[in-house]
Amino acid sequence: MATVSAKMKVKSPIEEVLHVVARLRGPGGCPWDRQQTHKSICRYVIEEVYELLDAVEAEDDEAIQEELGDLLLHVVFHCQIGNERGAFDFDDVCRKLVEKLVRRHPHVFGNLKVSGVDEVWANWEKIKRAEKAGTPHARESALDGIPKHLPALMRAEKLIKKARKAGLMAAPRARRRATKSEIAQRLFRLAELAQSRGWSAEELLRAEVARRQKALRKLEARKLRYRAQAPRTAA
Repeated sequence: MATVSAKMKVKSPIEEVLHVVARLRGPGGCPWDRQQTHKSICRYVIEEVYELLDAVEAEDDEAIQEELGDLLLHVVFHCQIGNERGAFDFDDVCRKLVEKLVRRHPHVFGNLKVSGVDEVWANWEKIKRAEKAGTPHARESALDGIPKHLPALMRAEKLIKKARKAGLMAAPRARRRATKSEIAQRLFRLAELAQSRGWSAEELLRAEVARRQKALRKLEARKLRYRAQAPRTAA
């Protein structure tokens, strides 16, 4: 039996992937694949990410390889849909990625010197803000850029990290430092308590994060107004 590569007569494995997905989406292809849109397949990529996390945690190389392939399929699938719409294709995505990586690593591809990881992250954020300035994706607030579909606990962590960096929140004061195990137990007990009352811990935390984010944005706006109104001292 002839292999897929021999039948297609393509040069590389990625070309095989692109060809297969185009065939699935093309005339005479798979009815399910042909009816999908960017939005309709989004939920599946989330499932694939969690399956990859399971494989990595299990240190299962075969499973990692398979799950990475499934993630690549989603990238190619979105690119195929984009190509059909005349919006973008796989090459466009690759070029944009390379340009971004080079631009955001001036300490590797340029002459910038950094003292360590903290400075790398600071430069990354600075470059990212400059990239988006003046565009519909401009980040006017230090709290911008948190994906709204993240699980509630991850959103809370992102919000807290950004707020602390912006000086909008201070680290909590405690009489003694809680251990990881103690914090994990507290989180579990809170989820258990919510469930016992018929509430969703995820929904409760999501609502609280939204409330805190709104309050932090107001605080940030007040600080910015104060700085703008404060008299400047002579140099």
